[in-house]
Amino acid sequence: MDWDVFYQKGEVFWDKGTASLPMKQYLERHAVRGRALVPGCGRGHEVALAVEHGLDAIGLDIAPTGVAEARALYPRLAERFVVGDLFNPPAAMRGAFDVVLEHTCMSALAPALRADYRRGIDLALKPGGLLVGVWFIDPALDPGEEGPPFAFSVPDLAALFADGYEIVDDYVPDVAFRGREGRERVRVLRRAGTLA
Repeated sequence: MDWDVFYQKGEVFWDKGTASLPMKQYLERHAVRGRALVPGCGRGHEVALAVEHGLDAIGLDIAPTGVAEARALYPRLAERFVVGDLFNPPAAMRGAFDVVLEHTCMSALAPALRADYRRGIDLALKPGGLLVGVWFIDPALDPGEEGPPFAFSVPDLAALFADGYEIVDDYVPDVAFRGREGRERVRVLRRAGTLA
């Protein structure tokens, strides 16, 4: 899927013009610190949110137009937005992050790419690091529609990270964008190992 075309056409239906409300609530309630990666950062709202909460955040997106729009929206953070592929992150990003903030990246990927997503997270996240996810479990799809966003169940999420990660927090958030109420899940995972 050519994500850049969506940005070029202005068909960025997943962008709500602000950061994820459950992510905002989580960062307000928890002292998450360190260097953070936002995969599939798009227009950069979660990167700006993370920086506002004291994280040294970098946004990575495969769509150059999305990255350009993020730089235009958040010019003081422009150097924090990088064009790149989570499945093959730049060498400087490998094992470089204490935190990964997930919102809409995995749900944009076809189920066949989920193992690649997991491998990308493993490549970027330090042992002992946190994967803070607002996972889009149950998108409102029309009958016969497959996605994106692609639905995945809580058991699928558990299976994807069963080996090498422990659940730190897990709940259905009480805040959401309109139409996403009860369809998202906050699940925070800690990668096995210890931070250096």
